[in-house]
This record gives sequence, C-alpha cells and structure tokens, in this order.
Amino acid sequence: MPKMKTHRATAKRVRLTKNGKVCAHKAFKSHLLTHKNRKRKRSLRKGNTLEAAAVRSIRRALPYA
Repeated sequence: MPKMKTHRATAKRVRLTKNGKVCAHKAFKSHLLTHKNRKRKRSLRKGNTLEAAAVRSIRRALPYA
C-alpha cells in the first residue's frame, strides 16, 4: 500500500501539540482592523485550540503528524 499524502494546506495552517490537541490561528485579523477595538485585536493574536468536530477531519488530513 502506498504512503498517504499530507494535505499541505492544512499542515501550514495547523499544528499539533504533544497531547494531541490541534492549534490554529484565529480568524478576522487580516484587514479592516481600524473599527475593531484593541481588546478584540489583542485576543485575536493568541492561538486557538480547535473543538473536537474539526479535529477529526484535520487528523485525517495530517496522517503522520
């Protein structure tokens, strides 16, 4: 059986912790930042652990991670 391929777009956006949690950056931080308040932009800087519903499909995309 051939090797499975890693989905490269997912691998660039997501990383796995040692405990198996999936971390990603938060959305809505790329543009139109002038009307968003400081507190909101500051909280968008932080990483985000994804919920279980998304983790299952991401693990399938990253077979060797």
